[in-house]
Amino acid sequence: MKTIIIYFALALFTFATQFVYCQEDDQKTTEEIIESKRQEIIQDEKGKLKKKVEEINSRLEKGVITSEEAEDEKKEAAELHAKNIENRIAIMENKMELEERNKETKAYVALGDDGKVITIKINEDREKQYDKRTTSDLVIAAGFNNALQDGQSLNDSDFKIGGSRFFEIGWAWKTRVFDKSNWLRLKYGVSFQFNGLKPTDNRYFLTDGDETFLEEYDLDLDKSKFRMDNLVVPVHFEFGPSTKNESKNYVRYSTRGKFKIGLGGYAGFNIGERQKLKYKLEGDKQKDKLKGDYNTNDFVYGLSGYMGWGWATLYAKYDLNPIFQEPNVELNNISVGLRFDVD
Repeated sequence: MKTIIIYFALALFTFATQFVYCQEDDQKTTEEIIESKRQEIIQDEKGKLKKKVEEINSRLEKGVITSEEAEDEKKEAAELHAKNIENRIAIMENKMELEERNKETKAYVALGDDGKVITIKINEDREKQYDKRTTSDLVIAAGFNNALQDGQSLNDSDFKIGGSRFFEIGWAWKTRVFDKSNWLRLKYGVSFQFNGLKPTDNRYFLTDGDETFLEEYDLDLDKSKFRMDNLVVPVHFEFGPSTKNESKNYVRYSTRGKFKIGLGGYAGFNIGERQKLKYKLEGDKQKDKLKGDYNTNDFVYGLSGYMGWGWATLYAKYDLNPIFQEPNVELNNISVGLRFDVD
């Protein structure tokens, strides 16, 4: 059953991603074209700057110039290309604005069936979506992971604080809630969550019927890691300021570089769990990958939130469901890290 869910989820995720890309290509606005050209200019100048820095470092290593001279040259190169970026973007934007303002309907001359000259007028302006209320982006998050019992603190945790980590990747859509304001947005999508736990004191997870518990391993473990994979649907209410860009042809709201807070949660399914053990046996390195039923809950749900500026934010999530089914000890997964919304 879990294998079917995984294949279905991958197919759904692939279809959704391709559909969004197709929609965005069909509805590409002048503003989006300008932003794309901006990024091209920035990347081009960054590439040129990188080559100059490499050449300066090469001369420094050969003793042709001193460290102070190298730093001065790097500073001059950085200032030069920063100015290049500023000037090239200004020229590009002015050119685009000029072309947009002076765009005319083209006329073509042809002969009719009766031999008379006729004029065919073709309007090249493509119909634009005036108000695009829904946008989408790739979501990536990573950081520290752990699991706690009720009333337990991280200091008393059975899992390594630095060694236990999580990773999340998904696709999210963001829709403006109100017609004339963008202070509140609904953000929703689909994500894969990978939650890892590394037990302390040379232990690993062992099952005995319906019970799952930590047991000390017979040999010295170089690594003991337990991982749970979830497919979830996150939903957040995101609020914060934005910039409004408006013309006679379109209106757009942008939250780039703005402070934002997202509060909500997620629900979905556990699609698999596995355990990895590394140790030495008679001097030889051994690696065991153990898959099976560890009595984990199939349905997962929890609370999550993020806060920060621009595309990188602080991120936290907490599973309200226990990791393991009854009669096991109630352990709830908790994660803290960084979230990146890449649009």
